[in-house]
Amino acid sequence: MHIPTDDSHFIEIKTFEEDYNESLSAEGFDSNKWIYVPGEYRDYRYLLGTRGSNPVICIGINPSTAEPENLDNTLKSVDRLSAFNGYDSFIMFNVYAQRATRPKDMDAQVNAFLHNENMKAFEYMLSLSQNATIWAAWGSIVNERDYLKSCVKEMIEIGERYNARWVHAGKLLKNGHPHHPLYLCKTTPFEDYNIKEYIESL
Repeated sequence: MHIPTDDSHFIEIKTFEEDYNESLSAEGFDSNKWIYVPGEYRDYRYLLGTRGSNPVICIGINPSTAEPENLDNTLKSVDRLSAFNGYDSFIMFNVYAQRATRPKDMDAQVNAFLHNENMKAFEYMLSLSQNATIWAAWGSIVNERDYLKSCVKEMIEIGERYNARWVHAGKLLKNGHPHHPLYLCKTTPFEDYNIKEYIESL
């Protein structure tokens, strides 16, 4: 457990392992159907999704207020598009784990402890399946904070160790940003995404 001493608004941040283990016996949702870490609403979220043998890992910038059985419209779209593209489940992950309704509300400086635990959550997801599929879906706000690009670069390095495939859905935005899922047609196919070329161009 980490209690920040900087300007962060977090009261306490538990490790991914602590939160994951606690989520397995959390009340309020079926942990056999859902993966939700932490297993209760907090100022941060590592993972939210459904359990299956062939998940797609969808990547946003930072978590919303969504919870199991109470998905927002973005997560509903993620669920539909994952199924259309042949996946039996989805896991929503974010470049930075702080919940913030608006990107401008994210920490001005990276919280190193939160980031490191978030990367442990990312690596855990990649270990769930061989040749995992990672769906880049964060829209154009990756430049909102200087540290977000560095976070994505670290994710790319972790993904390479697991031979992960990066994809996007819908037409790429200006500067090659991947399309956000919210307004995509439910029959939009995934396409291979050159994530390394994209991040180096920013």
